[in-house]
Parts: sequence; C-alpha cells; structure tokens
Amino acid sequence: MGTKNRGKLVEIQRLFSGLELELLPLTDFPDAPDVVEDGQTFLDNAIKKARTIAQWSGRLTLAEDSGLEVAALGGQPGVYTARFGGPGLTPRQRCLYLLERLQGVPDTERQAEFRCVAVLADPLGSMLVREGRCPGMIGHELRGEQGFGYDPLFIIPQLGRTMAELSPEDKDRLSHRAQAMRALIPALTALAQGRTWDEACQATAPSPQIPLA
Repeated sequence: MGTKNRGKLVEIQRLFSGLELELLPLTDFPDAPDVVEDGQTFLDNAIKKARTIAQWSGRLTLAEDSGLEVAALGGQPGVYTARFGGPGLTPRQRCLYLLERLQGVPDTERQAEFRCVAVLADPLGSMLVREGRCPGMIGHELRGEQGFGYDPLFIIPQLGRTMAELSPEDKDRLSHRAQAMRALIPALTALAQGRTWDEACQATAPSPQIPLA
C-alpha cells in the first residue's frame, strides 16, 4: 500500500478487512524510494506513486491521491490539499486557514467536493484506475472528532453533519476514498484467487470518470 498517511491507511485497511489479502503499508519498507507528488492532477500523483513502488518492490501496489476542491476558490486546494496554507501547519491550522480564505462567502457559494483517485499497479506497469467523489459544502466552524484532515469542516448536506461527526461505518458508506477503493475490490478478490491480471480487470466495472489505463 503506497501511503504513509496513517489516517488514510486506517480507512483503507478497514475497507479491505474482509478480503483474504495481506495489506502492507509503505512504512513497512523503510528503504522505499520517496516519491515526490509533483503532478498536476490526482491521477498524475497516484500513477507515479503506484508505478514507482510497484517497480521498486516487485509487488502489486495500491496507491491513491485525494484532496478537497472548493468551488469558491476555483478548485483549490486540489492537489495541494496536504500543503494548503504552507509547510509545517497542523491539520487544524489548515482548516482554520481554509475558513479564513472563505470568510464572508455565503452558504450558497460554499460548495466543495472530496475526490480520490486510486491506482492498482503491477511491477510490469499494468494499471487499474478508479475514482470516487463526495460532494458537500464547507461549514463555518470545525465540528466533530472523527476522521482527519478537513473532515471537521466538510458538511454532508443530506445529513447535516460533517465528515468528522460520522461514525467510521457511515463514512465508509459515502466517502470518496471508500468509493474508489470499493471499486477495486472485485479485481483484488480475483487476483487473490489466482486469476490473471486481465481476468481481474474484467471483473471490475469501469470508472465513470476515469478510463481503464
């Protein structure tokens, strides 16, 4: 699993808990190359991470890139979600910086979307790409203790609660990351059963947003 983000890792391990797979976090490989996420899109970064680690390790690798897009900010922070506001900030400080940027913006213009692009790559360079999206809006204050990142600000309109106010089970039903990862489960299951890469790809429905690579 090509991530060192503990929050993401916990969510992904929970989503795959019923599969007969051994999910190894990147932190188990201290000599792994440090992949610089310098792509212009979530897809660029996810592909770079998955391919680099798969080729280096000789193992099937799952990587993802995800972030928050805020309409009133022209889609920011986007691929810079984890660096929004500058280096060295805590997640809470980044949330407060986002609130500062949206000061005075009315509720009708606070639409936002969480996006996740997940890439499953084999050492030979073959890839399976899937995407998940979760629409919502940015609140005016931090609420909730669950989740991580911008979850305390991201409101699910139909629930009236932030991501950080949802139980892990509820978050797994609708989050962007859960959607992308669940879309890969048929392929992962097929591979765990010893089926070929082509057979595993055929077992997984194409993403409506991103074509099979």
